[in-house]
Amino acid sequence: MKIPVSIAESLILLRSGEKIPASKMKHGIVDEMLDNGILKKQIRGRSKSLMYIPEKQVLDVFLQNHYGISDLQNYIKVLTTEELNRADAIAASSDSKLKKVRTFKGFLVNCYNPVQVKINGKEATLNPNEGAFQFIYDFEHFEIPQEITVVGIENPENFRHIDKQKYLFEHIKPLFVSRYPQNQSKDLIKWIQSISNPYLHFGDFDFAGIGIYLNEYKKYLGGKAMFFIPENIGYSISKYGNKELYDRQRNSFGKKEVAEVKLLELLKTIDNLKKGLEQEIFMRWR
Repeated sequence: MKIPVSIAESLILLRSGEKIPASKMKHGIVDEMLDNGILKKQIRGRSKSLMYIPEKQVLDVFLQNHYGISDLQNYIKVLTTEELNRADAIAASSDSKLKKVRTFKGFLVNCYNPVQVKINGKEATLNPNEGAFQFIYDFEHFEIPQEITVVGIENPENFRHIDKQKYLFEHIKPLFVSRYPQNQSKDLIKWIQSISNPYLHFGDFDFAGIGIYLNEYKKYLGGKAMFFIPENIGYSISKYGNKELYDRQRNSFGKKEVAEVKLLELLKTIDNLKKGLEQEIFMRWR
């Protein structure tokens, strides 16, 4: 059991000589400290009681021996800091797993033509071999040329076979990106927010795919984000679309504000044809 931040903050106040209402310090760890005489209660009136520390040195020894905590301020910092390593955790507490640490942050990138980039101010070339991707860990210091359009691909198979979809992106210089872990990490969004390059979202052409775009990308990226719609999308949906996708998703989409004219047209097409289309159909295997 680890000491919650709220209790640790109260202990700091108590250690400085303050007294805190017992009603604000309810936790199993507090009960443990009361049983061991580390904390004491002072009765005020009929129902009010205040918590205090008789000897702060005794508290220090207790925290060190029972929880490996030598500095409450540092302990709180570790629990409330997003980026830390296990060495930081051990420095604050003897438990290296004091806080869940993200071993991997960042996202995947892929391209079919080499892209010159900078990572931590150093020149680098993105040029993955067939069947391999590159992983950008230090995305806070990842820079790409102004003429590059960031293309986010939702489906892992489409991301794997970008060479089969070259014909869709002949009008731009793309760098393909994919979240990691899929549907969990917000690192990709943070990076796109920090750069001036436009973002093009390539997802499924159904209510679920559009919902992901609006709720997880457009919401945070605003005007720099656009939903990618291939030419003759109506024909593709009509010929290759799936009615079950439409029937399964139509009631879950709800009312959403859509400002992109072409995306509104796509939604009308999906409604008229009563079909949804998954993006894998656009991979050409010849």
